[in-house]
Amino acid sequence: MNKIKNYQFHYDLTGNKNYPLILLLHGFTCDNQDFSPIISLLSQNYCCLAVDLPGHGKTRVSGDESCYNMSNTAQALIHLLDDLQIDKCLLLGYSMGGRLALYMTLHFPDRFEKVVLESASPGLKTEKDRSHRIQADLHIAQKLENSNLKEFLLSWCDRPLFKSLKKSPNFDRLIEARLANNAIELAKSLRNMGTGNQPSLWTQLAQNQIPLLLLVGEYDDKFKNINTEIANLCPAASLKIVPKAGHNIHFENIDKFVAVVRQFYD
Repeated sequence: MNKIKNYQFHYDLTGNKNYPLILLLHGFTCDNQDFSPIISLLSQNYCCLAVDLPGHGKTRVSGDESCYNMSNTAQALIHLLDDLQIDKCLLLGYSMGGRLALYMTLHFPDRFEKVVLESASPGLKTEKDRSHRIQADLHIAQKLENSNLKEFLLSWCDRPLFKSLKKSPNFDRLIEARLANNAIELAKSLRNMGTGNQPSLWTQLAQNQIPLLLLVGEYDDKFKNINTEIANLCPAASLKIVPKAGHNIHFENIDKFVAVVRQFYD
């Protein structure tokens, strides 16, 4: 646990500290344990820093709800790296964590060597789209605060995005792991770091010079389209479609995920 103004970050540091370090940022409703299976493989050659993001896991926020937004969270994570004396590292983010990872790459380019974005997006392009999404996220957050967490998680995974994930034989285990979260805290995260509230990053992509690996599952048509557009706009980005996986690649096809990540980082 690491105290930074308004943040008490919970994290796990796994692997030899002399190895290249990867900062791992999880998705919405997850926590740092979501990466445990891939960390057990990656930590043979890398030191893995997996953090519970605000609103998730055992991280605690003492400030107001603005502490849950993308810019403040990104700055707090940079402070965490400073406290841990990590000047420069590798970066990996999944979904919500991927959106945050892209923001950090574009705003703190001197801190990251190579970046893996799994099922990520630069946000929404227009004010109209963002406004509609904010309203939808507010509605979902209210539902989250007023419902049974397990029922909410099952409902959340009913979205087309997670169709292949639900077919996994380990899906029930995934839901049980996510029950460690707090519904009120998750709602704060959704209201403040949902896709509608995040700054649109589309116009900054062309200027990025940090190598990006865009990973998308072959069943995830929505994010294949988004990431194809990212790759076309950003010369430093390469796109890889991972077979036999949907949105949550590191859960659905762990061996291929780890192999592709290793190849990119090496």
